[in-house]
Amino acid sequence: MNHIIKRKTITIICFLFISVVLNSVFAQEKTDVYLFENLTEVKTTSVKSQAQTGTCWSYATTSFIESEMLRLGKEQMDISEAFFIYQNYLLKAEKYIRMHGNYSFSCGGQAHDVMNVLKLFGALPDELYSGLMNGEKLPDHSDMDDMLKAAVNSIAIKENIIKPQWKEAIDGILKAYLGQIPNKFDYKNNTYSPKSFATDIIAINPDDYIELTSYSHHPFYSKFVLEIPDNWSGGEYYNLPIEDLMNVIENALKKGYSVAWDGDVSEKEFKHKKNVAILPILEWQDRSSEQKETIFDKPETEKKVTQQMRQASFDNYSTTDDHLMHIVGIAKDQNGTIYYYVKNSWGEKSNTLGGFLYMSDSYIRLKTIAIMVHKDVIPADIKKKLNL
Repeated sequence: MNHIIKRKTITIICFLFISVVLNSVFAQEKTDVYLFENLTEVKTTSVKSQAQTGTCWSYATTSFIESEMLRLGKEQMDISEAFFIYQNYLLKAEKYIRMHGNYSFSCGGQAHDVMNVLKLFGALPDELYSGLMNGEKLPDHSDMDDMLKAAVNSIAIKENIIKPQWKEAIDGILKAYLGQIPNKFDYKNNTYSPKSFATDIIAINPDDYIELTSYSHHPFYSKFVLEIPDNWSGGEYYNLPIEDLMNVIENALKKGYSVAWDGDVSEKEFKHKKNVAILPILEWQDRSSEQKETIFDKPETEKKVTQQMRQASFDNYSTTDDHLMHIVGIAKDQNGTIYYYVKNSWGEKSNTLGGFLYMSDSYIRLKTIAIMVHKDVIPADIKKKLNL
């Protein structure tokens, strides 16, 4: 009997020892990788690829509109990004020419550029107008962009007189590369124009959406034209302290709304392929080669971002207007650090999260240029200060 008891005792001790060792190993594994838990997640459509184009503004804002339709109980839809691109190129070409070439003309844009076209000209389903020509699988606007720039420069700078046919010339380039926009089309047994399609099927009011930023070179709780090159249409942004801006983002996502995000992705600490964007205390240039190799392996302590840091990074161009994406959720890592779940437009195979990534709270605080949200998600105290 004693031998049996001893064997049982030894067995129990061995089991406990193995359990402690395994728990220790699992605990170590947990600290050596990022482990995310999504706290909120807004319905969204599939990830698209902007491929060889600089039109993230259209992809991000179109995705934002598609999520708004889902939030409102409307059908899931793939809306044409190419339609917004086409119409905006015509608008910015006229602006550039009227300004004698002394203005920005590029493939870039802002979230309000999509909303402006939605309001003025409507929209199209992607199945009808993909902007892909001659068997293309993915968009490539390299040649089109070069030809458009050469054309507007020729009209605005080389000609002494603006000839009336300039619009036909620009429109011809866009038609050649993106296709003819239909005036009327059939969709689900009904006939629509782009304008009636936007009104009857998409059925959101562009005037319900506002853009916000956070910079101290203008008074807070006022509006100003944000001084970035891609704001070619002169859009006005409400200016909030960074804490208020973050409150708006959090409030939107917790209430089931999403956020169109404009910001800087040129930092070494932004790594879409590694699924994260972070703002660790240890600067990239101060890291050893080994530290640079392992920076995206596990969470690190991140910087505490202040309003002063935001302004300095905007003024010295270390935060620039690089890219627009679509924020669709809030998450946390195993240490409790808050992240935002972001839908990118670099394709489903661009990383192991199917084209999504996690951007830390600190990264968002410093590297956000601006956001677009539905005005109903502005907290009451902030809305009052903005006179909304």
